Amino acid sequence: MVMSVAQIRAARGLLGWSQQQLAEAAGVGRATIADFETGKRTPYARTIEEMQRTLESAGVIFLESGQAVTGGEGVRLSNE
Repeated sequence: MVMSVAQIRAARGLLGWSQQQLAEAAGVGRATIADFETGKRTPYARTIEEMQRTLESAGVIFLESGQAVTGGEGVRLSNE
């Protein structure tokens, strides 16, 4: 599954991370994250995958549509 724009914002919110913190942790530019979140552009697939891996390593679990209690895609923190 590839994370959506809403999921990346929600994941950062759960962790209390700024765009800059995610950029540094994932090794991508802050502008890349800002542009992705505002819909100005879509980064390369490998960049999105790196951001997702970074967020998952920090304890975020990405949920596909139908996995969340209310039905839509979402995020949650790992219990570990």
